[in-house]
Amino acid sequence: MKILIVEDDRPLSDSLRALLEDRGYEVEAAYDGETGVRRALPGEHGLIILDVMLPVLDGWQAARRLRAAGCTVPILMLTARSELEDRVEGLNAGADYYLAKPFDTRELLACVNALLRRQGGQEDQLAFGGTVLDPASSTLACGERWVRLSARELGVMRCLMQAKGRSLTKETILNRVWGPGSNAVENHVEVYVGFLRKKLASVGSGVRIEAVRRLGYHLASAEGQPAASP
Repeated sequence: MKILIVEDDRPLSDSLRALLEDRGYEVEAAYDGETGVRRALPGEHGLIILDVMLPVLDGWQAARRLRAAGCTVPILMLTARSELEDRVEGLNAGADYYLAKPFDTRELLACVNALLRRQGGQEDQLAFGGTVLDPASSTLACGERWVRLSARELGVMRCLMQAKGRSLTKETILNRVWGPGSNAVENHVEVYVGFLRKKLASVGSGVRIEAVRRLGYHLASAEGQPAASP
């Protein structure tokens, strides 16, 4: 799940990005309203976190442009201006929720989860061969044992579990996890597959990530056979 942060306060933007990536989200940042609108318009994000006091276009103007262009992605608006009139203007501009600064990170995460649930963006747990991936908590578990995954590890494991035993090429995984415009190369996939193999072993999972020349990677169960395609 991709989240776009449009915030010109770079330390705050970096802090929000780290917080959300630690929860397994893929995060993109923009630092002015015009850039934020441009990056949001393809509609590839599950949520937009939009500051009000932005250069070039303020948050209200950016929200109005997005809604006028048909963008239906939920908008969580952040601002230090908490007067009733400001909240009303933000909601009328197209924001779905209005959060006043300073805010507790627990409140922010609760808002993010609520808006993503409303959008249908919160993924259910994925299971394969007795091993469970929980995207909400970024954890991989087998029985009572569990381990936390980094954002990239989560992305790669999600792709493999969603494939249900079918092989995915390294290029496919790169595009889905790093994005088509990334500078990442196939070696990045190999590295994260190595990390995931160690984490699968650490929880005692019977699931393996198998490599097939020219076909990429797939998951296999303890019996040694990939799951049947649906």
